[in-house]
Amino acid sequence: MTPIRILIADDHEVVRAGVRRMLEAEPGWQVCAEANDGRSAVALAVVLKPDVVVLDIGMPGLNGIDVTRRLRRLLPDTEILVLTMHDADSLVADAIEAGARGYVLKSDAGDILRAAVRQVVAHRQYISDGLSVSGTRVVASGNAASPKDRLTVREREVLQLLSEGRSNKEVGSLLGISEKTAETHRARLMTKLGAHSVAALVRYAVRNRIIEP
Repeated sequence: MTPIRILIADDHEVVRAGVRRMLEAEPGWQVCAEANDGRSAVALAVVLKPDVVVLDIGMPGLNGIDVTRRLRRLLPDTEILVLTMHDADSLVADAIEAGARGYVLKSDAGDILRAAVRQVVAHRQYISDGLSVSGTRVVASGNAASPKDRLTVREREVLQLLSEGRSNKEVGSLLGISEKTAETHRARLMTKLGAHSVAALVRYAVRNRIIEP
């Protein structure tokens, strides 16, 4: 068997433990690290440069879609396999557009996870049966983009942190920007999304799976 180094990112310890056991049962495969939030996943991946990152979508700090975007830019040779409970075709499309090579439902993992890892390591797409990536994005057809598609990467980061209850000061500290700049991002988010309160931003983030409810 070809040696494969894998990083697992999921905010539930029991899930990480189960996935680790499943993957390390394969001869030569090694789980080189585990992360319980999105920012740790990025930091560990940059240092360890695994062959595959297996990650969930709903993680604190930085969701799996934005982790995927960042890793695709920073580590073009590392493949991303999303492992999640969410079966919405729109989320499959988001993940693939962000740079994920595969998308597997947790309900299927016991049967296909190792096969999915083999496929993505070979740079082949693997999607759980019944899911679709066709008609990926409305904007691709020439129609107007949704507000979510118009948000910048930094605005998505700020939106997630605000929706998790972080203050402007905490957002600034986590992102390495000033409190004033964080306030400016919040104001722009409210304008773009037509939101008049942080509660409205939270509702938007939940509806669009930027955070877990």
